[in-house]
Amino acid sequence: MKYYRLKKQADFQKLFGRGKRAFSPSLTLLYRPSEKPIMGISLGKKHGKAVQRNRIKRLLREAYRAEFGAMKGTYSVVLIPKVADEYSLKTYRAHLKWMIEKEKL
Repeated sequence: MKYYRLKKQADFQKLFGRGKRAFSPSLTLLYRPSEKPIMGISLGKKHGKAVQRNRIKRLLREAYRAEFGAMKGTYSVVLIPKVADEYSLKTYRAHLKWMIEKEKL
């Protein structure tokens, strides 16, 4: 199954304004029902320089790709990572899976 990328600022603002939130120790998940699966990442400069931010984005995209098949419906999703000393795919996957189950997405 394919998912689409959230790219426009207006689409991000819709989710930040009217989306529901789920929290885990490493991520905040904003979601809202939509016609097709869409995912975006919001990442600030507090996470480090460009190389580290790009790595975090790659990890989040891979975690979402692996776990979004477990969602029962289709949602627009924004992933917001929390600042940490170490970022790992295993942690992101586990927390994303936990939030999907907790929110019954």
